[in-house]
Amino acid sequence: MKVRKRRRREGKTDYKARINLLRSGKDRIVFRKTNRYVIGQYIKSEEAKDYVLVGLTSKQLLEYGWPQSSRGSLKSLPACYLTGFLLGKKILDKYGEGTESIFDIGLLRSIVKSRVYSFLKGVVDAGIKVNYKEDMFPEKERLEGKYLKSKIEVNKIKENIEGKFK
Repeated sequence: MKVRKRRRREGKTDYKARINLLRSGKDRIVFRKTNRYVIGQYIKSEEAKDYVLVGLTSKQLLEYGWPQSSRGSLKSLPACYLTGFLLGKKILDKYGEGTESIFDIGLLRSIVKSRVYSFLKGVVDAGIKVNYKEDMFPEKERLEGKYLKSKIEVNKIKENIEGKFK
């Protein structure tokens, strides 16, 4: 049987993976990247309809102390980590403890120690339960941005985020 779906032809949806995600019955933490930002969403599916419960972009890090001079690095590993951390804190603030989710990267390639897994590390550090392997995460020095030319105070921004969600 040949399925002719527009989103499959456009290369936007893998229906086999989607049906497996829907069958699990768990909520999803979704990571997407654009040319300038990363997007994180907390999605609940009911009867194959997706509802975005919490969504944010890495641009919102500017409100928590990300330097304006480093505006062009809102896709870096530290930015992905902090975006995941912020998303996790917002989920916990809105829905409380005990949220277990599935991590959904869509059609992105799964590359060890990449932006995708720095985002996931932020979500896990915020307190969301997600299945993962520890060796997928980037090193702590990379998450803190020690490799960047412009020094970004990741720990300070993380404290600002925690201060808002206590």
